[in-house]
Amino acid sequence: MLPKNNVLLSADKIAIQEKLAILLAFIAGYTDAFGLIKWKTYVSFMSGNTTQLGTAIDNLAVEVISSSVAVIGSFVIGIYAGTCLSFCKKHRSGSYKFFIVSGILTTYSVVTSYYEIPRIASLVIVSFSMGLMNTIITTIGKQNVNTDFVTGTLNSLAKNSAMYTVSSNQEDRITYGSNVIHLLTLWIGFVSGAFMGPILMDMLANWTLLVPAVLLVLGAFIFPITITKE
Repeated sequence: MLPKNNVLLSADKIAIQEKLAILLAFIAGYTDAFGLIKWKTYVSFMSGNTTQLGTAIDNLAVEVISSSVAVIGSFVIGIYAGTCLSFCKKHRSGSYKFFIVSGILTTYSVVTSYYEIPRIASLVIVSFSMGLMNTIITTIGKQNVNTDFVTGTLNSLAKNSAMYTVSSNQEDRITYGSNVIHLLTLWIGFVSGAFMGPILMDMLANWTLLVPAVLLVLGAFIFPITITKE
């Protein structure tokens, strides 16, 4: 049995992980709503883009095909880059990913306020940043999470709910119940971000993406980077 103080520390760590995951899910939902309204394309929800790509190929819709390929490719590259950085010894500590993503979104906002950035280039920039952000935190406790993959979140939520219902082991039920709460709050975070996106977009126009940029900088100082590591 673990010492009591270690158990408390573990519980504190999980609570911080959950809060950070909710923040990132909010940002993903917010940015996704922005992309959907502005470009009619998801910038963090690749399931929707994959469906659009398939139907576009069937209809030979070249513009949709090109934008879907660009956004999916840049998102995957962002995850690839973020994962490689996670294993780089020079960058294992520190909040560099928060600042990189924030810097990308801030620079984009400033430039697009003075110059017209092509649609495809915009999709590549924002989707890459969302892919990179996706690697900041991947677990809450022992539960794997994906802060911008709503389908996976709902899938895990349903499975953990089912396991909680059928399990007769009290310790397992506690674990499954905890996972259900984590996943539900993550989903709520994404929905909340998607709700706020259109509202602030009307108010901020080209500066809309400064909101997630600022939230990421705040997150870098509020949440210790060590909580993203197991």
